[in-house]
Amino acid sequence: TALSPRYVLCEVVSEDPRCRQCIEDRAVGLAVRDAIGRVHGDYGLACCSVSFTVKYLNAYTGTVLLRCRKDFYRLLCSALPFVRQLEGRSQRYPCFLNTLHVGGTIRTCQKFLIQYNRRQLLMLLQNCTNEEERRCIQKSLLSCSLTEEQSQSGDEEDDDDGIE
Repeated sequence: TALSPRYVLCEVVSEDPRCRQCIEDRAVGLAVRDAIGRVHGDYGLACCSVSFTVKYLNAYTGTVLLRCRKDFYRLLCSALPFVRQLEGRSQRYPCFLNTLHVGGTIRTCQKFLIQYNRRQLLMLLQNCTNEEERRCIQKSLLSCSLTEEQSQSGDEEDDDDGIE
């Protein structure tokens, strides 16, 4: 249906390593809304703002998940390249949002992110110049632990995986 959401998975790319640790979902939301307003004017901003929200922000990895209505996800996606900075802790950090995936559910975005991260890790391991680097990366990977959390919202229903 037209009211079903789209989830846009992005990563924050910045040369300043402090950028990721200082940003908050509110700052990302404001920067995205500002870009939509600059690119598409009041009409585009009104269309996108109806159900726009920052569903998830991982400041450590720079992963951002945005939600908007299905009818207007193209307006949102076309404005994302115009996000040039994020504000955090009263400082502005030059950066951009790299769109990784657009999905119909949070679960499809999660699945994509797992595959994307696997490919990134494989590239990282292939670029190791010696065995010590490889062992350090493998050791750090083994020290990571993931815990599964059950979502209490209805956002993860897997009924609409395709993009129309």
